[in-house]
Amino acid sequence: MGGSVWLGYETVGLATRIGDPKVSQSATLLKDISDCLDEAGAKLAEVDLFACASGPGSFTGLRIGIATLKALAASLDRPCVGIPTLEAVAHAGGISAATVALLPAGRGEVFAQKFSVAEDGKVVELDSAAHLTPAALLARYAGLKSLKWAGSGAHLHRSLLAKSADDQGIYFLEDLIEEKKAEPGVGIWELAAPQPNLAKHVAALALQLFQSAALQLPHSLKAIYVRPSDAELNQKCP
Repeated sequence: MGGSVWLGYETVGLATRIGDPKVSQSATLLKDISDCLDEAGAKLAEVDLFACASGPGSFTGLRIGIATLKALAASLDRPCVGIPTLEAVAHAGGISAATVALLPAGRGEVFAQKFSVAEDGKVVELDSAAHLTPAALLARYAGLKSLKWAGSGAHLHRSLLAKSADDQGIYFLEDLIEEKKAEPGVGIWELAAPQPNLAKHVAALALQLFQSAALQLPHSLKAIYVRPSDAELNQKCP
């Protein structure tokens, strides 16, 4: 998934840019922000709130995004907020009583967390974020008969999820293409459509916090890593 930038007035989108996953955000982020401002006919000083995804995710990507956000918010004396990336992924997946948001964590593993997503867009944590192997992922969630899977990690492991559902006699639906109602005792797993523009969902959740005055100062914004970096893990090895 490439980085994205979204500029809006409350819930109305004014401009957006979706990055190329093959290109580092360090080379494009400031230009994408400038291009969005130009397209919207706005000035940076007119922005009332800055928000970014705060992780888990790529160590480099998180540092670039958070450092840029801190610099903009501090220089303009504006509030900011970091939105947990898995929470934004769940929001992008749409309304659901139980959504497991998945992001690739490298080496075939995933970052995973379960949420509920209400009609008003409120996202509620149902467990804690975890760094899991595919086997551990299924051990954690395969017992749930009604579930939505969301995020690039879910699409990466689509075959695994579909097989697990089939083994349990659970319907596996993609993008609601199939119209099926579960028979008594039979569950449904839904794979939410891909959402490359995660920034607009970060913005939607940030707006909720802005309206409830639950904001942060730039110095207090920190990344959510879930697992140690490779360098930290290597230091622990004998």
